[in-house]
Amino acid sequence: MNLHNTSSPATSKPEELVPSRYAVRIGEIDVLVVSDGVLPLPTTMLAHNADPAVRAAWLDGMFLPPDAFDWALNAVMVRSGDKTILIDAGLGSDPDLHLPRAGQLIKRLEAAGIDLASVTDLVLTHMHMDHVGGLLVDGVKQRLRKDLRIHVAAAELKFWEAPDFTHTNMPQGFPDALRAAAKRFAKEYGSQIRPFVDEHEVAPGVVVRRTGGHTPGHSVVRVASGGDALTFAGDAVFAVGFEQPEWHNGFEHDPEEAARVRIRLLREIAKTGELLVATHMPFPSVGHVAVAGDAFRWMPVFWDY
Repeated sequence: MNLHNTSSPATSKPEELVPSRYAVRIGEIDVLVVSDGVLPLPTTMLAHNADPAVRAAWLDGMFLPPDAFDWALNAVMVRSGDKTILIDAGLGSDPDLHLPRAGQLIKRLEAAGIDLASVTDLVLTHMHMDHVGGLLVDGVKQRLRKDLRIHVAAAELKFWEAPDFTHTNMPQGFPDALRAAAKRFAKEYGSQIRPFVDEHEVAPGVVVRRTGGHTPGHSVVRVASGGDALTFAGDAVFAVGFEQPEWHNGFEHDPEEAARVRIRLLREIAKTGELLVATHMPFPSVGHVAVAGDAFRWMPVFWDY
């Protein structure tokens, strides 16, 4: 059975069979979650401080393989008033890390009809390579506006001047790749970076707030309009973070503070009832959070289409 659209000319490429973008309306603000692809990573990265047997039981209960699985990688596009805001920029390309299924953001923005030249602002939750790399792809900078404003916490910029990987637990090659990408991004886009200290309103109803934890300058973005709200949590929350919020992720530079940030953030979102989206939650990563004893429960929204 051929699932492709047979009415298209024979020379055209078939559309992707799995959707890679999902639209949400928050009051008067348009939000589009876009998949940059997936990252195949070791399952130990999910919880390097957990008992291996307990971690294995969690994976088994989620019908996930025991050794490695695909982490989602999501970015968000927001339109508020006359501002078009990209939140994070995906992985880009690093063949040395063997991640060929990620780095799809730019072509998927194009497929969604979004011209890179229309982006007025870029918000970075932090400067890990899978959040800045899309803008380091050859030819991308030339397609962006020269007056593009890039918003990132001042603490994040300071951290990457001499980053500390003492408390991380990453696969070989990742620390060097992360250092190189952050350094190159700061050099190439330094004149367009607009650092903030704790909080900054990027556009009406779109506020970026530093949380720290994952990295010293890690930030989340809250979109609010007309009584609706959505928080893009970046890397503050991973798939295990609801049932096991105190498990340490291998990419966290301060795992204990990251756990405190995660618990605080999930409590806030559960209390308000607003939507949550996160970088590495399964696409489209739109759902609600409920308190479940000392932990939390994740409830994906029913797809609206």
